[in-house]
Amino acid sequence: MKTDHAASPNRSRPRRLWAPNAWIDERWQARVRFEIDSSGKWSAITAGVDPSSADYRLPGPTLPGLVNAHSHAFQRGFAGLTHRRDATQDDFWSWREQMYSLALRINPEQLRAIAALLYTELLEGGYTQVCEFHYLHHDRDGRPHADPFIMSQALSEAAADTGIGLTLLPVLYERAGFSEPALAERQRRFRTTVRDVLAIRDAVRSWHLPNVSAGVAIHSLRAASPDAIRQLASACADDKGPIHIHVAEQQAEVRDCLAATGQRPMAWLAAHAPLDARWHLVHATHVDPSEIDAIAATGAGVVVCPSTEADLGDGRFHFEAWRARRVPMSIGSDSHVQRNWPQELRLLEYGQRLALERRNIAADPGAGVASTGAALLRSVLGAGASAAGFRDQAWGLKAGARADCLVLDPQAGGLLGVAPHELIDAAIFACEAPPFAEVWVAGQQRVSAGLHTDRSTHRETFVAAMQRLRDAAD
Repeated sequence: MKTDHAASPNRSRPRRLWAPNAWIDERWQARVRFEIDSSGKWSAITAGVDPSSADYRLPGPTLPGLVNAHSHAFQRGFAGLTHRRDATQDDFWSWREQMYSLALRINPEQLRAIAALLYTELLEGGYTQVCEFHYLHHDRDGRPHADPFIMSQALSEAAADTGIGLTLLPVLYERAGFSEPALAERQRRFRTTVRDVLAIRDAVRSWHLPNVSAGVAIHSLRAASPDAIRQLASACADDKGPIHIHVAEQQAEVRDCLAATGQRPMAWLAAHAPLDARWHLVHATHVDPSEIDAIAATGAGVVVCPSTEADLGDGRFHFEAWRARRVPMSIGSDSHVQRNWPQELRLLEYGQRLALERRNIAADPGAGVASTGAALLRSVLGAGASAAGFRDQAWGLKAGARADCLVLDPQAGGLLGVAPHELIDAAIFACEAPPFAEVWVAGQQRVSAGLHTDRSTHRETFVAAMQRLRDAAD
């Protein structure tokens, strides 16, 4: 694995940034100086100070960076291309067949190109870290590549190329369903064992790419046997890395799990997996109150992906019930039909409003947070950091955290004339496009004037990769 990215500009001398306002400790503070140390972390943050000639002046109010806690990067290659229906019904399972068609054609070079464009877009959309739920491993015929880590390298290199932080999560994927002994032929590129997953995790960590780390994932209860889940959990018993799993996304999954095990998916996980704060349950859509109680008792978190769940017709996430039990909730863009967090949080809130016929569902005045936007941001900020493996490390605008920040564009249409205490609401509910003028990761500016600094290069390689994929499908 090449490690030329290790000589990163993030290793330069300490610098200082200054913002007119910054959202620190869940409240807006004025005239804030940020000092960055040689490792790309905040060494000091001081409010109430005037700028000096040594400060780089950020052009607007400043927010912490967010984690995108669930991504399938290759699916960016067919965002917007699945909105035709020729049969009598279309649902998650028919969408999945189209996804398989794409997955069977992508090579490592194309995966890197698709991921690089995606990661530039995620940075522009306010994400400074992404959790990559990675199950596209083998060659197109299903046999291992000569280099078994080449697809993981493609994703890791795309992250290093663009500057986004990456938590790679190699996925345990064994079978096509609860009653199936193996994968279907169209899933041939996904096959892994516990040993494979651990080998990929350890390889990624050994590369020492800047801001690239790794945990593990289990595709779902239907795709991994109970024995393999137990083996992977046991092997990770002393590891601090995150563990992710898709669970209870579709009603059919719930029915199949109940028929195969006698329990619903969430209930089975709570009873049979050693859940703790490292575990993050993706989607968690179809649950009953007793299951929420059981998960809450373990310390595990949930990952909600509003745009993908809406796109696939999954169902409504029960935001109020999960929050009432204080279960950590992070946000993800999953299949990437949307690629910025303000729109994900808007859709999360609007989905609740449509179902419940009330407004400002996420606002939490009992906890002193009347702002719906601030309550949503507070809900996903720390949980996202945990999902990415920062559970025992500082995250956000605080000393010791990685020096990530988002600078709001004061000229964005939805932010014009808005007072500081209303900026988060306006950014989520009044802006048509990502409202970020600048994005910084580990003390290095990655987005300027709203666009990634290498956007044109990554767009060109993406377009070329997509053309080759279309040619392969003809």
